[in-house]
Amino acid sequence: MKTPLSMAGIFPPVPTPFDAAGGIDLKALTRNMDFWNRFPLAGYVVLGSNGEFPYLSESEKLAFFEAVRKHIPPGKLFMAGTACESTHNTIALTRAAASLGADVAILITPSYYKSRMDAEGLAHYFLSVADASPIPVSMYNMPLNTGVDMAPDLIIRLSHHPNIIGVKDSSGNLAKMGEVIRSARPGFQFLAGSAGFLYPALCMGAAGGVLALANIAPRQCCDIMDLFGEGRHDDARELQLRMIPPNTAVTARFGVPGLKAALDMLGHYGGSPRSPMLPLPDAQKEILRNILKEAGILPV
Repeated sequence: MKTPLSMAGIFPPVPTPFDAAGGIDLKALTRNMDFWNRFPLAGYVVLGSNGEFPYLSESEKLAFFEAVRKHIPPGKLFMAGTACESTHNTIALTRAAASLGADVAILITPSYYKSRMDAEGLAHYFLSVADASPIPVSMYNMPLNTGVDMAPDLIIRLSHHPNIIGVKDSSGNLAKMGEVIRSARPGFQFLAGSAGFLYPALCMGAAGGVLALANIAPRQCCDIMDLFGEGRHDDARELQLRMIPPNTAVTARFGVPGLKAALDMLGHYGGSPRSPMLPLPDAQKEILRNILKEAGILPV
């Protein structure tokens, strides 16, 4: 029997670097990947929310998948964001990503027709893609961006499909998390969708996390997981609490522009988000810089 694929560990959702003309900057990608590969990350999520996937054309997505694949070392997972609004297009993009070396397809919920994205509509979508996908599928619940929040009983129901191996949940609802982890099929993997609740998620039984913060603080994010695994709960809790303000800054507070600004501050490549998102204003950059210094991410 084939060994189930493990998503245990910490995954940064890779920001897509754009040059001054708004095109994808593959040299900047190489530079950032060289930095991230120095840390014990489990792999990478490519074209998730922090990758600005709605702003990329299909050809750009495929070119970016191909480019990132070249920089992912053996033993690290390549999780490709292949969700489209239609089931048909999602299946096509998932198959194309698999042909380019993706290990897992991570699928955010369709949301444009959100009033029709009830449990049956979402179940049909995920089950259809899982049936057709040549690689394992992970669901991705991000209600802040999509306005669609998957109910625990739906996630539990879908967990029984053999090709749906997990869920990344960014809602931060710990009660939902516990219900899913308790009742999903054995071996189903729950990934925390934010570093703001990584430690409590691990205590509940999460396998790891897909964390925007891991792009700028990979060591600290990995340390929280390592300290938890070693049973050093006081140290893990202390580090978790210290990481909450910077995590909030590069997620809910300042979003993708904040994450990219933080990368620039740390000497990596962030650059500008793709329009219509705008770069972080200077006044907010100063707030962000002070948050990063206080957390020990940016030298004082």
